Amino acid sequence: MQPGTPNILVVDDDPEVREILVETLVEFGYAVAQAASGEEALPLLDGTGDIDLVITDVRMPGMSGIELVEHARARNTALKAILISGYFLPQPIPVRFLKKPFHMHELASAVQAELG
Repeated sequence: MQPGTPNILVVDDDPEVREILVETLVEFGYAVAQAASGEEALPLLDGTGDIDLVITDVRMPGMSGIELVEHARARNTALKAILISGYFLPQPIPVRFLKKPFHMHELASAVQAELG
């Protein structure tokens, strides 16, 4: 991770979606790590504070994105998060949400809003 640059973790089980998100965020100037599952992401969110924002798909095999954010915030209460999904979420969530498909300018706006 790069000091002084916001560090973002992208978590999505779809490699094509993950790749597009990572490439776009790098083009926006962010340092980006990635994981293919919530379980793979947890060690990267070990509470050291290296990750400023996690962007995660909601529906993934094993740990869902909502569960991942809950676990991560238990370790780092200051962690920012954006959930993404192609599905409607029936329950209200206390996290910014982007419905797939979304435009990259919507992603940029959401990231800027979360990181301040």
